[in-house]
Amino acid sequence: MSPAVPDLQITIRPATADDLEQLVQLLRQLFEIEADFSPCEHRQCQGLHMLMADDRACVLVAELGGKVHGMCTAQLVISTAEGGYSAWVEDVIVRRSWRGMGIGRKLVEGICHWARQRGARRLQLLADRDNRAALGFYEYLGWQPTQLTAWRRCLGDNT
Repeated sequence: MSPAVPDLQITIRPATADDLEQLVQLLRQLFEIEADFSPCEHRQCQGLHMLMADDRACVLVAELGGKVHGMCTAQLVISTAEGGYSAWVEDVIVRRSWRGMGIGRKLVEGICHWARQRGARRLQLLADRDNRAALGFYEYLGWQPTQLTAWRRCLGDNT
């Protein structure tokens, strides 16, 4: 893992509607490397609108020079194991040319802060098992794998 660039003045902030086009571009990069998902601008815009309108969700962006270079989303869910909130972290992506500069770490730290402030007792995420860079990144940040496996069942039309 590369060390952060010390003079990088990146701003981590909540996303706005003005960021949507750049966020969709980032999600395209993410979904092109995840075997279970496919980029679809319409679906990604719809999901981002829903996240930004929900008090139990957060969309953070990493901005420098008026351009979004990374994003991370999270949603609160109720965990019976924790007896309280847990936060599902998703959509952690940094532009290819900006990776290894500490931006992803800052985004995840921002999501951790957001979740902690809302009473979350745990964060969890899914990562593509073949995405070695992402797995190494999460391990570097102190995340631990679990014994659980992810399963899904699609309902309705996913086109």
